[in-house]
Amino acid sequence: MGYRYIGSKSKIIDTVLKKIGDIVPEGAHVTDLMTGTATVAIKLRRHGYKVTANDLMTYSYHHAISGLKFSVPPTFQMADEFISNNYRAIENIPNPTRYEMMINALNNSEPIEGYFWREFSLSGAPIKSDKPRNYFSSENAAKIDGIRANIEKLVRYDALKPNEKSLLLHDLIMGTNDVANIAGTYGHHMAELVGRAKHSLELYPSELLTGEDAEHHTVLQGYAEEVSSQISCDICYIDPPYMKRQYAANYHILETLARGDEPEAIGVSGLRPWRDQYSNFCTKTKIRDSFRSIITRMKTDNFLISYSEDGLLDIEDFVELLAPFGDVYIDEFVHKRFKSNSSKLKSQLTEYLIHLNRE
Repeated sequence: MGYRYIGSKSKIIDTVLKKIGDIVPEGAHVTDLMTGTATVAIKLRRHGYKVTANDLMTYSYHHAISGLKFSVPPTFQMADEFISNNYRAIENIPNPTRYEMMINALNNSEPIEGYFWREFSLSGAPIKSDKPRNYFSSENAAKIDGIRANIEKLVRYDALKPNEKSLLLHDLIMGTNDVANIAGTYGHHMAELVGRAKHSLELYPSELLTGEDAEHHTVLQGYAEEVSSQISCDICYIDPPYMKRQYAANYHILETLARGDEPEAIGVSGLRPWRDQYSNFCTKTKIRDSFRSIITRMKTDNFLISYSEDGLLDIEDFVELLAPFGDVYIDEFVHKRFKSNSSKLKSQLTEYLIHLNRE
């Protein structure tokens, strides 16, 4: 399983962690204010930091819960009936954990020609489009519907603890990402099924990080400008959107999986109504005020901001924006760009780590 998100910090995470370690001591409280895949937040937990993770997107919330909030492996003790009715023994897993049994049971869900099949497969007939959408094979779309229906039933009958629900939705999102018929984002689908989209959907247990420290970590969901006033920490790491493309639109299908709803899917791309998750960081006229709001409201002396040469603000603009608040230090490095297969952008990208110190 892998993330297919623009701006994922998986390739430069060691650089980010080293810089954070240069600024604050081991065990410090670090806020990952726009956590996205929660890759940085989870790595921070592994390195012994106390972590607060926040994001506006619901799928990011579930990623962060799965990585930060498990003290012991899940038991799914309230889902005995579902597991016993749907689990099928596998020869190479003689002594499965309860988590493995739950994933196995979900993989045995009966396919349903439901919302995903109708709206996002070539066999479907979308309500708000004249043409079917080819995001998934018809078989995978029906399997997604079947798994979603079973998770919804488990939730309705109080058979899942909140963290267990987040974990299963995380696993469904990851498995769905693996078979999505897309070039890069969910802004549009490929005309023909290609590559991984031809494979059958299969969920796999995540490699869980567990420990008694789970109680010290916090996961929030909301606008960064609003939640910042609730947070006091040693350093705030910010990885904002760099460009005009809104994450809520580009990852609308993942948001639907995370919310467990069936919104009206509109137009060729099947977008869900997403204006409730509109980010000012994707708007050149609003991004400065949003940064000022966060820096003014949050109780911390240190901000570390990831940014890129592709960003709406150039590096000189950023220094001018931050300078009134304190001392600004910039590290510059180059790494491989995330891009779709058809993109003509250059393969190398200059990134910045911008440290604002208010002491």
